[in-house]
Amino acid sequence: MRRLLLSVIALLGISTSISAQKKGDVEFGFNVGYNSSSVSDDYDSSDASAGFNVAGSIDYYFTNSWSIKTKLIYDQKGWDNGFIEDSNGSAYSTDFNLNYVTIPVMASWHFGNNRNWYLHFGPYMGFLLNAEDVRYNTDVTDAFNSNDFGLALGIGVKVPVSDKVKLFFELDGQGGFNDIFRDNYYSSVTNSRTSLNIGFNFLLK
Repeated sequence: MRRLLLSVIALLGISTSISAQKKGDVEFGFNVGYNSSSVSDDYDSSDASAGFNVAGSIDYYFTNSWSIKTKLIYDQKGWDNGFIEDSNGSAYSTDFNLNYVTIPVMASWHFGNNRNWYLHFGPYMGFLLNAEDVRYNTDVTDAFNSNDFGLALGIGVKVPVSDKVKLFFELDGQGGFNDIFRDNYYSSVTNSRTSLNIGFNFLLK
């Protein structure tokens, strides 16, 4: 029993040395995730819309516990049960899909015994690819601003697979600051998005 206990302690020690990041380390990652997004103004918020994201990331450790993380994300946003006017001025109900390329630049704090938990936060910039009215598959990109910016915030955990590879699970959120509409004479309408992501990180050095 004692030998078994000593073996487990030794293995945990090896795992700690394998999984802990060091100053100067660089990790490349990729993930896929489920998105839940909506929009809101000063008075109300919309029904949520489902989508997904695909992302690549780079994490540079400037200390053992802190890193700078940037991502390149294909991000599906939008909302359900919105309204749009046709050329005759009649309003009808529809869903909206907005597709962005999103680039957050975040500080990431790594904590826990092996520093496998992390909390990241920082600004993001989104670039609109296209926008669509789902009911009639109408391209409504011209009605929206081409840029979206705001704050990104998330928490996650990494599970070592080997000394170079980690599986991670992440809850990530974005809150927009600017009006998504090009011509809006009422209160500003802003994006919000929450995603549940899964992916892999690879140690590059």
